[in-house]
Amino acid sequence: MAYLAVAYYNSGVRTLTVRLPEALVAEIEAESRGRKLSKSDVVRERLSRSGRPRHGRVAPLDAIADLIGCVDGLPANLSARTKQYLRRTGYGQKRPR
Repeated sequence: MAYLAVAYYNSGVRTLTVRLPEALVAEIEAESRGRKLSKSDVVRERLSRSGRPRHGRVAPLDAIADLIGCVDGLPANLSARTKQYLRRTGYGQKRPR
């Protein structure tokens, strides 16, 4: 394991200093002790995992579900009949001067 760490650090790794909340630091330290890894290894693993899609992510439509229908006075089927609605309201037509 020590050999792998030396090879890893000699492959162009740069240092980055980050300030973290106490609760997160305690969580990382506990995981580090439990898995018998360095804190840097734990943080590196977590950062590499964060780029992968998670199962708990919210679908885009679910993220804005509370906004759907929040504007009063628009037809319920506006997304399906946008052109008809705009024609009826006079949008895009020349106005008299």
